[in-house]
Amino acid sequence: MPKKPEKEVISMRISTDTLAEIDRKATAVDISRNEFINQCIAFALAHMDEPGTD
Repeated sequence: MPKKPEKEVISMRISTDTLAEIDRKATAVDISRNEFINQCIAFALAHMDEPGTD
């Protein structure tokens, strides 16, 4: 039986304008706000330069 990866519930503050943009973009690609934010974080982490590698 497939298992979902472990996840933890967090709370964060975000501007209402940013949240509205997130909601628009998530709706445009037919995914939840949560999934959209998770994909954005994963993308940012994958493309972030490691400290001290410049």
